[in-house]
Amino acid sequence: MDFLQAKGPPSREDRLKAAVAFGGVCSQVKTCERALASGCTNLASRAFTQAQGCQFTLSLGMLTSIRNAVVIMHGPVGCGMCSLGNYGRNKDMKRFRDPKAENLIWLTTNLGESDVINGGEQKLREAVLFADREFRPESIIVANSCVPALIGDDIDSVLKELQKETAAILVPIHCEGFKTKLMATAYDAVYHGILKKYIRFPDRRLPLYVDEEQRQREAYRRSRRVNVLNVGSMSRGDELEFQRILQALDLEVTFIPCYAEPEDFQYALENALNISLCGTHDDYFVEHLKTKYGIPFVVDTIPIGRRNTGRWLRLVASRFGIEAQAEALIADENAALDEALAPFREVLKGKRAYLLGGEVRIVATAEVIQDLGMEVVGFKAHHYDRFVEPIFDALRDIDDVVFSVATNQPFETSNIITRIRPDVLIAHIGGNNIAARHGLPLLPLFGPQFNYCGYSGVFEIARRLAMKFRNSEFNRQMAANTALPFKKEWYGRDPFAYIKQPPA
Repeated sequence: MDFLQAKGPPSREDRLKAAVAFGGVCSQVKTCERALASGCTNLASRAFTQAQGCQFTLSLGMLTSIRNAVVIMHGPVGCGMCSLGNYGRNKDMKRFRDPKAENLIWLTTNLGESDVINGGEQKLREAVLFADREFRPESIIVANSCVPALIGDDIDSVLKELQKETAAILVPIHCEGFKTKLMATAYDAVYHGILKKYIRFPDRRLPLYVDEEQRQREAYRRSRRVNVLNVGSMSRGDELEFQRILQALDLEVTFIPCYAEPEDFQYALENALNISLCGTHDDYFVEHLKTKYGIPFVVDTIPIGRRNTGRWLRLVASRFGIEAQAEALIADENAALDEALAPFREVLKGKRAYLLGGEVRIVATAEVIQDLGMEVVGFKAHHYDRFVEPIFDALRDIDDVVFSVATNQPFETSNIITRIRPDVLIAHIGGNNIAARHGLPLLPLFGPQFNYCGYSGVFEIARRLAMKFRNSEFNRQMAANTALPFKKEWYGRDPFAYIKQPPA
């Protein structure tokens, strides 16, 4: 189905039958008992929920990375507060790509009580015209929040009308938080706007070739160019690692959508293959590009850990008939990695890890944990859908390991930690407050200044984990001097007591 005819994408609850509430063990997830095959887990909910995620804020994480653009947050000013945290990271990453890139520029329409009654469209018009006049960006992106969606502001009509008066490309993004419990729908919302407004063949003349040999060289170069779809959780170090690996296979790399500029999306149509790093982020985008433009894609595992990276490389290599070249590269990288990891294995052997965050990323990172001789004792995923299934293939002996699905829900997390008693938590940035108060060392699941992906990422995870165990005194002191916020009776109950299973 061509979803682009609609203003925004469908929710992932509808499109992928994804689950937002589950409590059990890995064997149930892997075999889809009580899970996706029957569709019943898709309908599970909670009688009590704490700190649910929001697709509006997650969309902004991608949108504010696009270069030469102004982002207008249409809604109350508080809805954009998360962008303060994005400022420093996006500034640095943009300038890695282009030293002349502008800093993050964002505005808010600052809707108040009178706007809820009278409508906020006039404020949006004023903000768009101001942004175009003041900053002269290549594009102006309008992220629609809950309030204007509930009162009926028609941002598409406003932007269509203003497009005649502005030089910038005007891009509506329908990422209203109340429309879905599954905040990963945010990626679809951003890609929906990109597909409608940025994706078109570049308007330029074809080069004049001096001779047939030059034409063949250019044709070969284009046949070896790939789009690697980066994600907001990637660092510049991760990008350089992917570039290193793929260039070793004689492939040229373009990174989109994060930290790209509008023109990059046009040139992306001239490349031979779209390579996803995470199905949770990219399937909506690459499926549309294949349907409309015929560009094939790879969506499988995320290349974190040596097995996942090897599987990912083999899939990419098979598209170009260079399997033997890929196998030689994988063998060399594994040999170097074994030698580099030896001292860390002695420190980490037998330690127990609990992983919390995006479903694809935590299961892939668990492969690194097992590679280091550690034990995986639990997973907590933001949601669950079909894209995690192939990543389980890299793991062993996890059938009885706790697997829960919950966006935030710190009361469940605290209960599970007391039961499984891990030695370290590997958790999503911003979601570690409860974990830290248990006195455990914490390793962020990703970070803008660190490398996690590919072969060098395995080494970096090992190095930083060893460092965490050598120095975790801060969290121990926090646990000794602060109380957990939940009553002790809660820790005697089933952590999944508030999950409501749908009728059979």
